[in-house]
Amino acid sequence: MDSQDDHNNQEVSRSTPGRASDRFVRFLKGPAHAIIALLFRPTLEGWEHLPTDKPFLLVANHSAGLGLAELASFAVLYAGQFGNERPLAGFAHPLGFRFWPVTALHAELGTVPSTYEDAYRALEQGVPLLVFPGGDHETMRPIWQANRVDFGDRRGFLKIARTTRIPIVPMGIQGSHYTAPILFRARALAWIFILPRLLGVKRWCVSLLGLSGAILLSLLPIDLMWRLILAFIWLTSPLIFTPIIPWKIRFQIGAPIQPEELFAEDEEEEDLSDALARVEGSIQRLVDALRQ
Repeated sequence: MDSQDDHNNQEVSRSTPGRASDRFVRFLKGPAHAIIALLFRPTLEGWEHLPTDKPFLLVANHSAGLGLAELASFAVLYAGQFGNERPLAGFAHPLGFRFWPVTALHAELGTVPSTYEDAYRALEQGVPLLVFPGGDHETMRPIWQANRVDFGDRRGFLKIARTTRIPIVPMGIQGSHYTAPILFRARALAWIFILPRLLGVKRWCVSLLGLSGAILLSLLPIDLMWRLILAFIWLTSPLIFTPIIPWKIRFQIGAPIQPEELFAEDEEEEDLSDALARVEGSIQRLVDALRQ
């Protein structure tokens, strides 16, 4: 696919934020639902907390490398609940809007790049956003921190909510981090493996699948240099984040947090640390409740 097709897909996604194609909704309700239900048995409680009269930010914790299991599970649950009747735009890394076939997938889903410009454009159209502020920092946390909510001090979503004066709806996700166990993460790994830094990723990690694959590649009956090259390429590949463990994934949506509860109206450049702690704490309580 050429650059013009990529550009067209990006424009479609931006012009119809939050609106998945009819064929993709049918896929989510049919084959995808059957597969996801078998592997992850996802459940979601708290639908009633989603505002119907205004746009909002649905803010959640993020897990397991690329978050594939939880993203697929949520997409299936949301499509089953609302179909295309209530658009919700996922906030995705801008890098994914540059390369096919990811661009085509974003166009099908109606996701938008995670930039202030695109956020304001979607919200102006009345479309709420699904946001994972923790990003790669949170998805690459080690498995023993699976139930810890940690946005890495990222506050961009709070600036959006403060500027637009819209509510933040917290959502806790539990179980998804076990589907692709992460052993450790480090900023140095992004530089060691080179490609992550070239793509703008600030940290990288080693997953259980990544380590297992590297060990197997190192045992191949070929020249040592080729074994090392293959292991290096494998550890750099996003395939190391493939969900390999079926695990029940549970979602819980909490009550909306109104902007007047988070922000002082007369302080445009206020310190957002208290607001960040409030949102993280709300989501952490949801996650802790799901563990019980």
